[in-house]
Amino acid sequence: MALGSRTFLAFVCAAAAVGGLLFGFDTAVISGTVSLVEKQYGLTGIQVGWFGSSALMGCIPGALLAGWLGDRMGRRPVMLLAGVLFFVSALGSMLPPSFAWLIVARWVGGLGVGLASVIAPIFISEFAPPKHRGRLVALYQLSIVIGVLGAYLTNWLLVRNAASLGLSGDGIVHTIFGTEVWRAMFGAEMLPALLFLGLLLLVPESPRFLVRSGKLTEAGLILCKILSVDAAEKALADIQKTLREKAVPWSELWRPGVRKMLLIAVALSFFGQLSGVNIVIYYGPRILEDAGFAVESAMLYQVLLGVINLVFTIAAMVVIDRFGRRPLLIGGMAVVAASLLAAGGLFMLPTPPSVLIVVVLCVYIACVALSICAVIWVLTPEVLPNRVRERGMAIAVFVNWSTNAISALLFPWYTSTLGMAAGFITFGVVCVISTCLFFRLVPETAGKSLEEIEDQHAATAAPQPRA
Repeated sequence: MALGSRTFLAFVCAAAAVGGLLFGFDTAVISGTVSLVEKQYGLTGIQVGWFGSSALMGCIPGALLAGWLGDRMGRRPVMLLAGVLFFVSALGSMLPPSFAWLIVARWVGGLGVGLASVIAPIFISEFAPPKHRGRLVALYQLSIVIGVLGAYLTNWLLVRNAASLGLSGDGIVHTIFGTEVWRAMFGAEMLPALLFLGLLLLVPESPRFLVRSGKLTEAGLILCKILSVDAAEKALADIQKTLREKAVPWSELWRPGVRKMLLIAVALSFFGQLSGVNIVIYYGPRILEDAGFAVESAMLYQVLLGVINLVFTIAAMVVIDRFGRRPLLIGGMAVVAASLLAAGGLFMLPTPPSVLIVVVLCVYIACVALSICAVIWVLTPEVLPNRVRERGMAIAVFVNWSTNAISALLFPWYTSTLGMAAGFITFGVVCVISTCLFFRLVPETAGKSLEEIEDQHAATAAPQPRA
C-alpha cells in the first residue's frame, strides 16, 4: 500500500474512530456526576438508576435504527447525525432547567451512542482492506476505552479545580465550574463532538454504499485511493456481486446449528453486561465512596481503573490471536468471578478496607478487559454464519444494550436496599454460571477462516448416523 493511500485510509478510519471516543466518553462521564446530581435533586435509589440508565435507554432505539438509516441515508450522514446528537446532549445536560430535562438530554446522547456504535465500525470495515480490517476495527474498540479514560480524567480535574475554575460571584460560569461542577463534566463532551463533526465533513461516503446507490465511478475512485487499480476493480466487482445476493429470511436463525451459534452470541452479550463492567464504569466513584473514599479521591482511583482498562485492552489486542479466544474468555472470567466475590466479601466487613477494595477492583478490571470485553466483539461475528451474520449481530447488540440499561437502572436501588456487598456477590455468582456455560458451549475460532468456522458448525449440527 502506497504512503498516500495509507495516509488517506488512516485519516478516514481515525475520523470514524472519534465516534468510538465519544461513545466511551458519553457512557462514562456519568460516573463523576451521580453523587453530585443525587445530592442536588434529592434522588431516591430508583431515580439514581433512572438517571444512570437514561442514556442507555436511548442507545436501544439508536442501535435498532442505525442499520435502517445507514442503508437509506448512507454511513456518513448517520455519523453526522450522531455527532449532532452528541453535541446537543452535552449542551442540554450542562444547562438543564430541571432533572426531567437532564434525563431527556442524556437520552438524546444515548441515541447518538446507539447510532455510532453500529455505523462507525461498519464504516471502518467497508473502507479497510482485508489484511488490515481486524486491526482497524480494533482501533474503534480501543478508542472507546480511550474515551472512557478521558471522561474519568476530565471529571477528576474538574472536581479538583472546582474552587479555582468557578470564578467569584453568582454568574453562570461560577455555577457550571464551581458549585454545580457536574454541569461542566457533561459540557466537556461538546469539544470532541465538534471535532467529530469537523472530521466527518472531510471524509467521503463508504464505497459500498455508493455502489448500492449506483454511483460506481465515485466508488471506484475512492477504492483506488486505498488499493491498487487491479485490486480496486476486483473489490468493486465483489461488492456488486455481494449486493446482488438474496437476503435470507429471519427464520434461518432458528435452523439447527445456526440456533446454537445465535445462543452463543446472545449469551456473550447477556453475560458480558452482567459481568458488572459497565456498572463499575457508570457508578465507580459511588462504589468507592461506599468503600470510604472522599469524592475527589474516588474519582482519582476511577482514573486508575481507566488506565488499567486501557492497558489490558491493548494487551488483549496483542494476544487474542496468539493465545486464542477460549483461554482468554474462560480463564479471565474465572478470575473475574473470584474478584467480584472477594469484593463482596470485603464490603461485608464492618469497616471495609478501602485500599484492598481498590486492589481487588484493579484485578477485576484487568481481567474483564482481557477476557470478555476483548473477546465479545471478535467472537460474536465469528460464530455467526455468513448468511445470517448481520441479523444475528442485530439481535446480539439489542440484548447487549437492553441488559446494560436494565442493570444500570436497578443497581442503585438494589445496592441501597440490600447493600453494596449483595451487588458484587450477585455479579460474582452470575459470572461463575457464565464461566461454566462458556466452557461447555464456546468453540475456539482463532486461526480459522470464517468459512472453516461455518463448516465446523454445520458438521456438529448434522444428524449423526446410528450405529
